[in-house]
Amino acid sequence: MKPSGQPPPRRGIADDMTNPTDDQLASLGAAFDAFARRHKLVDALGSETQLNELDKQTLLYVADHPGCGPTDVARFLAVPSTTISSSTDRLVKRGLLERHRPEGDRRAVALRLSAGGKTRADAILAAHRELYRRMLAPLSPAERKSLIRMIAKIVSHED
Repeated sequence: MKPSGQPPPRRGIADDMTNPTDDQLASLGAAFDAFARRHKLVDALGSETQLNELDKQTLLYVADHPGCGPTDVARFLAVPSTTISSSTDRLVKRGLLERHRPEGDRRAVALRLSAGGKTRADAILAAHRELYRRMLAPLSPAERKSLIRMIAKIVSHED
């Protein structure tokens, strides 16, 4: 105990289940930085055709939800509709996405991948699968299961 009657600060141990220590935050940050450098996804199609992360996520969402509207994409990605409008504009200009007007509601917009968009989405998914394979390869089956469980827990935690 300190002379003030307060226990000494605990370094490296969480204060409670919700407050990580500064040491833990620094260690996690260093691990993420090293991880990002080690497992970089390189766009095999070259820098002139690279997509930003939002455009990739938009493309992948439309691949999984053909005929969805821009509002659906915005809601899923938790971004403003104006941001998705800009993203879909870029993807249409690149020939990766098509806008269609449904017969029942001419005011609505339905999004679909073009043939080039499908090829690109497939390439992005293949690159992701390869990255995941590399990430999990050094781990034992039990470690893989534990890592996936922990990441799922982090993602599903609501602030």
